[in-house]
Amino acid sequence: MNFIPLTDADRQTMLQAIGVTSIEDLFADVPSQHRFPTLDLPPALAELDLQQHIADLAGRNLNLAEYACFLGAGAYNHYIPPVVNHLIMRGEFYTAYTPYQPEVSQGTLTAIYEYQTMICQLTGMEVTNASMYDGSTALAEACLMAARITRRDKLVLARTIHPEYREVVRTYTQSLDLPSETIPYAASGRVDLDALAKLVDGQTACVAVQYPNFFGVVEDLAPIVDIAHKAGALVIVNADPIALGLLRAPGEFDVDIVVGEGQSISLPPYFGGPYLGLFATQMKHVRQLPGRVIGQTTDHDGRRAFVMTLQAREQHIRREKATSNICTNEALVALAATVYLASMGKTGLKRAAELSYHRAHYAAAEIARLPGYSLPFDGPFFKEFAVRTPAPVAEINQRLLGHKILGGYDLGQTYPELANTALLAVTEMNSRAQIDRLVGALQG
Repeated sequence: MNFIPLTDADRQTMLQAIGVTSIEDLFADVPSQHRFPTLDLPPALAELDLQQHIADLAGRNLNLAEYACFLGAGAYNHYIPPVVNHLIMRGEFYTAYTPYQPEVSQGTLTAIYEYQTMICQLTGMEVTNASMYDGSTALAEACLMAARITRRDKLVLARTIHPEYREVVRTYTQSLDLPSETIPYAASGRVDLDALAKLVDGQTACVAVQYPNFFGVVEDLAPIVDIAHKAGALVIVNADPIALGLLRAPGEFDVDIVVGEGQSISLPPYFGGPYLGLFATQMKHVRQLPGRVIGQTTDHDGRRAFVMTLQAREQHIRREKATSNICTNEALVALAATVYLASMGKTGLKRAAELSYHRAHYAAAEIARLPGYSLPFDGPFFKEFAVRTPAPVAEINQRLLGHKILGGYDLGQTYPELANTALLAVTEMNSRAQIDRLVGALQG
């Protein structure tokens, strides 16, 4: 973003408009002893020296232009077309703020409407909100929504859901008298269906699973939906949007709510955010949907127009009728996802998914041949897979850095029974040469 400095004349014009004579006057109400605290900063640098200093600091970070990345676990290195960054950096869009008088911002509403349309097509659901914070909070909001719809108070979550997502759900619900139970996983790495059938009862509000799950294994949604719906519980699916370019859409299984993390279809991994919460459901549940929904109508002259159709926050409606206090929808990131999906199209998204799938399976097969390495799960997987290693994962990852490789996630951190097991992610960004380099490094 370009930096445009202000002149002294600019400053004086603004001060006069405010009705003060100096910048110091703006802080007159702050006690003098706290007004202008002294910061312990080093001496000022010349512009060129400062640029070099910042570049040196940035150089301490590992970057994906130099390192082959096989780390996923919720944040993924997928290809983002240059047009995405080009368009979201335009002045008309470069803000994360959603107007509170939205009808004057037809361009913003049009973009969000297109976003909603494409997420519905991707998930196979009937209605999508105008995005949420991130995948984890979207899952938590979905659990609360299920409890409201069913008027039940028991949550059942698969242990194969991202551990941090489950922690966010616990944080959201721990003071709301919404106890949760955990479905164990079977030898395949999938949900244990027998255990699920025993956990679900007349008090169960929802059954939540991940698709593909945290181990990368693709869950069979059909029997899960059948077990849950027979007990009157809703089904929540936390889906990988890239995987939906290849796998059947959750909506085809008659699930009730689909959530997900949209980072992989909008932004590089960055440093953990901002990310994007996907949230879609069936039209019959739209009144319980958190956040905002943009709709299409016509104006006084019969021209197509877009409006904020549903606003479920207490700021807009009676507090007791509010479904959520969510106060932002990551509009800029949602726009990035819109540009990504529009530019990739169905064919491009499918191709990205296919490349990820085939390269992941090539990597898994090559690693499984190495002495001391094995795949603990036999269930079908998409782009991530678990690998048992002959040494601690942290030790292996440290050695991989010497080969300019970012290794996998240490599953033993959150699944004690999976000590010495790495979760590796392979996407279309990982070439065969990178995979062969990883295999060679592991063999060594």
